[in-house]
Amino acid sequence: MKQYIIDAFTDRPFSGNPAAVCIMDEWPADASMMKLARENNLSETAFLVKEKQGWHLRWFTPGTEVDLCGHATLASSFAVLNYIEPDQNEVHFHTRSGELIIRRKNGLYEMEFPVYEQEEIPVTDLMEQAFGTRPEKAYLGVDLVCVFDNEEAVRKMRPDQNLLVRLPGRIQNVTAKGKETDCVSRSFCPKLAIAEDPVCGSAHCQIAPYWASVYEKNEIHAYQASARGGYLTCTVDGNQIKISGNAVIVAVSEILAVLQ
Repeated sequence: MKQYIIDAFTDRPFSGNPAAVCIMDEWPADASMMKLARENNLSETAFLVKEKQGWHLRWFTPGTEVDLCGHATLASSFAVLNYIEPDQNEVHFHTRSGELIIRRKNGLYEMEFPVYEQEEIPVTDLMEQAFGTRPEKAYLGVDLVCVFDNEEAVRKMRPDQNLLVRLPGRIQNVTAKGKETDCVSRSFCPKLAIAEDPVCGSAHCQIAPYWASVYEKNEIHAYQASARGGYLTCTVDGNQIKISGNAVIVAVSEILAVLQ
């Protein structure tokens, strides 16, 4: 089985968010895919099987299978469009979150995702204790989004992982206005066995619509301020969001262990 290691939301190796992409002829047992995801120990390992109409795509963290992952979808489209179907400029993935269409456009890879509904919730003392500083606002959808008053608070944050798991949502996202981009963000995922996701595409299904409403514009240029860092361009269109980014290949390997 061929496996690609691809850094997403960057054009430089060893930055952005790394994902493993496994191209398979048929599905092994879920337990085997979970073991390989733990072996890779990346925030996501993507598994793809070709179908008559596109590809079936699934995502695994080292802790669980997830419903949606932006950077591993970007990495998967990069692998398919550069190494499997290089004559194509569009790929269709069938996933737990429905059909996802990724297009090669203007030198980037453009993904269409649903906008996650979210509602404002009260800021709590537990949030302040977990992040080390008190958010201005908090929103809850699939994940938690906490808004802070300045970029440095987000960049320097060293949250308490033990307290984060007590907060609502699968992923705890923090965001603030940026100086060089519209916003900066970080994503902490202890419930998914990931201390920090370097660049989280699906998180921007909540983050970008929030900043689009603040700035009263549809296109948001975002920076994920992890140690690796990565850039996303997000265009909000009603209930859909287009997230664009670059990607770069790091390694191609052959998995010799038998997945049953």
